[in-house]
Amino acid sequence: MAYILGIVVVGFFFLALHYFTEVTSKQKVVITVVALSIVLSAIAFNTYTDKQRDKMMSAVIKFNQNSTIKCDGVDVNSTNFTLSIGTYTFIGKEKTPFYGQMISASKCD
Repeated sequence: MAYILGIVVVGFFFLALHYFTEVTSKQKVVITVVALSIVLSAIAFNTYTDKQRDKMMSAVIKFNQNSTIKCDGVDVNSTNFTLSIGTYTFIGKEKTPFYGQMISASKCD
């Protein structure tokens, strides 16, 4: 849906260029293509970031439900790790083989 809205906004931008400026047709096309690529790149980046955040939050929820999750090739569970909420990082507990090891929740499957 966001892509359609982006195309509509760039379409209105092109119409404004067409009716209210004195630039050539070639310049209008170049300006419109640049604006469209910027808008679509921003939408794609936001979509990617949202999916990464959802993946990370899914790992945090599973950890909080006392499930074992696989992060960076390590089995992470509440017995061996704690969760730092501010950075969403799993930190190895004292007196475990993972003591001091830090694993980002974004690296979990």
